[in-house]
Amino acid sequence: MPDYFYPSAKELIFGQKYAVATSQYLASLAGMEILKAGGNAVDAAIAMAIALTVVEPTSNGIGGDAFALVWDGKLHGLNGSGKSPKRLTRDCFEAEIPELGWPSVTVPGAVSAWRNLWQKWGKLPFEQLFAPAIRYAEEGYPVSSVTSRAWKRAESKFLNLSQREYQPFLATFFPKNRAPHPGEVWGSKLHAETLKEIANSGTESFYCGKLANAIANFASDTGGLISREDLAKHRADWVDPISTQYRDLQVWEIPPNTQGIAALIGLNILEGFDLSQYYRDSGISFHYQIEAMKLAFADLYHHVSDRNFMKVAPFDLLDKNYALNRRNLIQSRAIHSATPGLPRGGTVYLAAADRDLMVSLIQSNYEGFGSGILIPQTGIALHNRAKGFTLEANHPNQVAPNKRPFHTIIPGFLTKNKSPLAAFGVMGAPMQPQGHLQVVVNLVDYLMNPQSALNAPRWRFIEKDLVLLEAQINPNIAIDLAERGHQIRLAPSWMFGKGQIILRQDNNVLVAASEPRSDGIALGE
Repeated sequence: MPDYFYPSAKELIFGQKYAVATSQYLASLAGMEILKAGGNAVDAAIAMAIALTVVEPTSNGIGGDAFALVWDGKLHGLNGSGKSPKRLTRDCFEAEIPELGWPSVTVPGAVSAWRNLWQKWGKLPFEQLFAPAIRYAEEGYPVSSVTSRAWKRAESKFLNLSQREYQPFLATFFPKNRAPHPGEVWGSKLHAETLKEIANSGTESFYCGKLANAIANFASDTGGLISREDLAKHRADWVDPISTQYRDLQVWEIPPNTQGIAALIGLNILEGFDLSQYYRDSGISFHYQIEAMKLAFADLYHHVSDRNFMKVAPFDLLDKNYALNRRNLIQSRAIHSATPGLPRGGTVYLAAADRDLMVSLIQSNYEGFGSGILIPQTGIALHNRAKGFTLEANHPNQVAPNKRPFHTIIPGFLTKNKSPLAAFGVMGAPMQPQGHLQVVVNLVDYLMNPQSALNAPRWRFIEKDLVLLEAQINPNIAIDLAERGHQIRLAPSWMFGKGQIILRQDNNVLVAASEPRSDGIALGE
């Protein structure tokens, strides 16, 4: 087999005691600061998650959601997503769910996820985990290059907003009526004060106290539906992770309401093809992966919702015999439009590990900055996660009160022989399960090291037979796929996600990688 190596400016990082990896280097430094202060991997992960709300606000914030997978001898799952307000009904919408404004807002759950993780595993005082983020917010920091470009892309969406409810958001993130340039210092003292309030109250203020009142009052004043009762009722839930075996590895995801199951369905279908006999950068290898993912998405969008509303069990979607039937649909030509097979019955990712714990954590404000709603005199930018619902009648994911929406963000985890192997994730809306599948294939079928597995050129299925390829990809792949009936478009690298991996070797040395599509770094000691 060829030695697949995709060079970048980033190299593998090794650690004996601990390692961290995030999409923004200041957040990675925050994690190392906590570890050096005596914290464990969970402390570091929480600190990095909090820091990312400041140093990568284009992708996540205090008002977003979060999920985590944590290994402490067994794998635990945490669903930190919030539900829709009790007054959010189908009648609130006409033709579609808007991308911006109060109708797109559900209860934010990230803050509760931080607290739950700390209560179960935290070693340092909870308030100490906020210190790096508060410092970055108070003193300001130079905006990094990839984040600056994402900020710039957001200008056209937000700068023309004139309604009252958007003004606090614009004043905070576009104080000069433009996005900050790379290297320009940006900070938010209000963000720092909000983080202090959350830390000192043990998150109580956010759901039942001063900050909850601020959220509910601004909603009441500007047409929002979220209430004090909605916030007070929120709970992050511990869940049993779902998994499938792919070759000699067990691949783990958070169960619905997330789209992680799509990665597992795709891998189940793909398992019947011996990809290792094909060169990694070949049309045939890409074709089989794309088709498997296409079939997985058909089931995902038809069946997956808040688990309490699903009519098909995740177990049925992951049945290996079902995967065999779906696999038989894949031929040499592209499936134009995949259909589901069973009857209907802006994101940041980080990883941290030490000698005892491994953490895979993801949080997001959904589409870029989220809803455009920022609570006055705070740093709370609210996500637009209600956009994940559908208006389709009788669909399990139809918008309704007190319901978790379909969720895009998914942390991943790998085990081998019932031992922890890797925490990994790839950001990017529907790119996420596709990124998970491609990373697993790179690691397992093509025996790549974690850094090369992240560096390797990617594809992204869009809909029907439309597929995006990274612009720098081998042109022969595009030609081959086009001849198989795929509609091929070349796209910039920012459309293919941003991933991190921490892998534990047989000698217990941690191998950490952060991909070149982000501003992030991996660090270890």
